[in-house]
Amino acid sequence: MEEVQAKRASKDEYLRTAKDSPLPENERASFAGLPYFPIDPAFRIPASLRQDRSGPPVIITLETSAHGTERMERVGTLMFSIGGVSYTLSAFAGAEGLARLFVPFHDLTNRVETYGGGRYLNLDRTATGVYDLDFNAAYHPYCVYNKSYVCPIPPAENRLAVAIRAGERMPEPAAK
Repeated sequence: MEEVQAKRASKDEYLRTAKDSPLPENERASFAGLPYFPIDPAFRIPASLRQDRSGPPVIITLETSAHGTERMERVGTLMFSIGGVSYTLSAFAGAEGLARLFVPFHDLTNRVETYGGGRYLNLDRTATGVYDLDFNAAYHPYCVYNKSYVCPIPPAENRLAVAIRAGERMPEPAAK
């Protein structure tokens, strides 16, 4: 829990002060921090990775927030359970190559409590194939903060039929 809190504070500081922050420069001084769901240990789940080993790399074309496409290498499928129900998510080679997994996903909070285009997780690779799938670390893509960023949209195979009320969320609507 403390690790997640520290990462959240670090990200808020980065967004507020870094030269390469995705926040428009005129919004940084008044930035109060990102809204998050409360940390919920029930959304920190072990997952096993079934790797795509046979044949050439599996390349998936993902739509982007700018109505284009981006090609990504699918590394395998993460298998896990929430509330006794089994789910899977495709995991892709991250920006750092195979050292990290990139896991974009949709869930039932999209368009209401979280960004309609989905959220992301990054996972450090493990030698065992067992991963700490911590949805408390789920984050919005940078295109949420700045329309000049182009972000991949999770593929249909990564749509979860469950509400993941963990990680970043959208701000509460202003009271009228």
